[in-house]
Amino acid sequence: MKLSLIICTYKRPKALKTVLNSVKAQSIYPDEIIIVDGSPDKETAIMLEETSFSKLKYYQVLETDRGLTKQRNFGIQKRAADTNIVCFLDDDTILAPTYFEEILKTYENFPEALGVGGYITNEVTWQKVEENKSIKKEAFVFDGYKRKEGARWLWRRRLGLDSDAPPGFLPECGHGRSIGFLPPSGKTYRVEQLMGGVASFKKEVLDTFQFSTYFEGYGLYEDADFTLRVSKTGKLYVNTAAQLEHHHDAAGRPNQYQYGKMVVRNGWYVWRVKYPNPSFNAKIKWHAITLLLIAIRATNTMTTTKRKEAFTETLGRTIGWFSLFIKKPK
Repeated sequence: MKLSLIICTYKRPKALKTVLNSVKAQSIYPDEIIIVDGSPDKETAIMLEETSFSKLKYYQVLETDRGLTKQRNFGIQKRAADTNIVCFLDDDTILAPTYFEEILKTYENFPEALGVGGYITNEVTWQKVEENKSIKKEAFVFDGYKRKEGARWLWRRRLGLDSDAPPGFLPECGHGRSIGFLPPSGKTYRVEQLMGGVASFKKEVLDTFQFSTYFEGYGLYEDADFTLRVSKTGKLYVNTAAQLEHHHDAAGRPNQYQYGKMVVRNGWYVWRVKYPNPSFNAKIKWHAITLLLIAIRATNTMTTTKRKEAFTETLGRTIGWFSLFIKKPK
């Protein structure tokens, strides 16, 4: 199988160099690396000129093609015609040496797979569940592993707003558990959502589907929208042995107010992609959970040191929620 790697970047030359160095150390090297740079400056281009990465193609796009979803679609159009698998990576990730090897192995083991995602190892602490030991109510348990539950999930459980959908599946209420709730078991799990910055797809998927330009700029939840649409036509998997680290680089991210608005409005949009006509109870539950999350974020203005960020994000979430009754996303 021929592998094309697409990395979309924006004003992050140092982070990009780090991920490319981890690509260079792979047991299986991509057949081509496509860098789609939305930066308005030349810093990324200068960095790439000063370094040497084999099979790399660099494109600096104009403003009309700037933004995560537009840049991904641009990169898809530039891939080699004989590519079998297209892999996307965020520009602030670091790969384990066998990342691509494990991704390709998954396609061999699950030939029906339309897409395969990797597994981020540095964001959650998991522990194996010991036999005959009691488990605290504050823990989330899945497939022989446990992790600490956040406040949002504890309150959802107490208020009867939790869902029994497994990680990587979106319940009818629109608020599900992400891929981060899959344990580091080394197993491959069936899902219906992949994280865009650690995802791969077969060529035929990208011949049919495009990333939605509704998600402008930073593109929060654009990956959920794309993979929920793809999963309606076939199977997606996450291989927890295809490991990498994600180091959230602050450069190029929106301010907390805009982020808060996007969380709510983009979240509503993605929910309706999967469930265009949810039941009345599901609608009530979606709004109840959204308001709960706003309330929890508001308490961070008193419980964290980043009070300004918590306040502005809370304001953004609140405005985003009210705006749904005036103008819904289309």
